[in-house]
Amino acid sequence: MKVVQINATCGMGSTGKICTAVGRLLNKNGIQNFIFYSIGKSNFLNGVKIGSIFYIKFQAFFSRIFGNYGFNSFFATKKMICTLENIKPDIVHLHNIHSHNCNIGKLLEYLREKHIKVFWTFHDCWAFTAYCPHFVMAKCELWKTECHDCPQRKFYSWFLDRSRYLYNRKKEAVKGLDLTIITPSLWLADQVKQSFFKDYPVKVINNGIDLAVFKPTESDFCERNGLAGKKVVLGVASGWGVRKGLDVFIELSKRLSDDYRIVLVGTDDCVDKQLPANIISIHRTQNQKELAEIYTAADVFANPTREDTFPTVNMESLACGTPVVTFRTGGSPEILDETCGFVVDCNDIDGMEMEIRRICEKKTYSKDACLERAKSFDMNDRFKDYVDLYEGRKN
Repeated sequence: MKVVQINATCGMGSTGKICTAVGRLLNKNGIQNFIFYSIGKSNFLNGVKIGSIFYIKFQAFFSRIFGNYGFNSFFATKKMICTLENIKPDIVHLHNIHSHNCNIGKLLEYLREKHIKVFWTFHDCWAFTAYCPHFVMAKCELWKTECHDCPQRKFYSWFLDRSRYLYNRKKEAVKGLDLTIITPSLWLADQVKQSFFKDYPVKVINNGIDLAVFKPTESDFCERNGLAGKKVVLGVASGWGVRKGLDVFIELSKRLSDDYRIVLVGTDDCVDKQLPANIISIHRTQNQKELAEIYTAADVFANPTREDTFPTVNMESLACGTPVVTFRTGGSPEILDETCGFVVDCNDIDGMEMEIRRICEKKTYSKDACLERAKSFDMNDRFKDYVDLYEGRKN
């Protein structure tokens, strides 16, 4: 059996790390495999880079001019298909293919004509909408019938609204595929079953994390940051903004007493300008051990995300022994049970404040309970589910 995974990155970001983890497991099982990617660098032995950052940026610009999101990148796709012809895979596993890294029409046409078994992990909702990976905040349900007059179009196409055209082109492109869809959450699986993919099989495989890295890790983080004796409320995100609940943390900073301190990780200079003095800002770090130390130092992890499929940060926090409070959004609540955290309604800042206080002051959830729940997300088990799927085993 030969397997090719296709993703924007290889070993970088959440989807890129999933690809390499699956790839290493395939290697361990003696299964020949490759990862096609287009952004960044990778030391994965069988990583195949197709395209360049300049090419990706040009295709993104081209897409915004002509509104053809997902249906540009002809030359990269031609190279991808030529490489597939040489490898002759039995399985192609698609991940993030909406980073201007391929033309999905041409790619899916090839996979259909060659009768190649396709697995497609939906890490968001882009596959069944015209433009957008998320639609909850826009309160849009046009994707259930037919996208048109897209309320978020200007984020993806500067001049032309081609949402109806793109929606129907995607709908046509997936017809006849030997396709199994994978989602990380039950919530996303439910969305898929309401889309034009409703007749395809859907398998839920939760994302996994490395429990050898994300584990209780003691450090002097609190002492170094003047947090000794404070109740630490932690938030971690990439791309802070309203979607990730930046405004919620700013509001909480006004409500919580000086006994509390909010720490935000993944910020940048632009975000810093929006933060009050009583929020500690830590810019993005690729050092996972350092991140584990910060999770461990926190009393509670708060995730006021308004759009999400299955946030890795929730799992990472539990694995470090820190309970979570989150908005009832997407797949975020599915990560928690009654032993390790609490879910409040989306935009209920009063409820989030109350639960933060309850967790910090009453020590509602134990470290051991959080660690026990985190075992459900051991990447070695979760990514084995992928290999079982490839080999036709039920799990």
